[in-house]
Amino acid sequence: MFYVEVDGTIVAEMVYTKPSDDKMIIEHTEVDPSLEGKGIGKQLVEYSVNFARTHNLKIIPLCTFTKAVMDKRPDLRDVL
Repeated sequence: MFYVEVDGTIVAEMVYTKPSDDKMIIEHTEVDPSLEGKGIGKQLVEYSVNFARTHNLKIIPLCTFTKAVMDKRPDLRDVL
């Protein structure tokens, strides 16, 4: 899981699984309603892409939010 923590509380998270050595499936992204619209979810997507690049992984975005962000951002698609 990738997450954002504020004062010891997780306020945003991205849950993924790793079914093989070269793939990660992003299953779910959730941001606390008080932080919606502040770009936190997009930052989690960008972080996951950077993680995938660093570890030579391909991302399978089952999460509809992650898929939507990646569909709009050609610069993130190299890990699909």
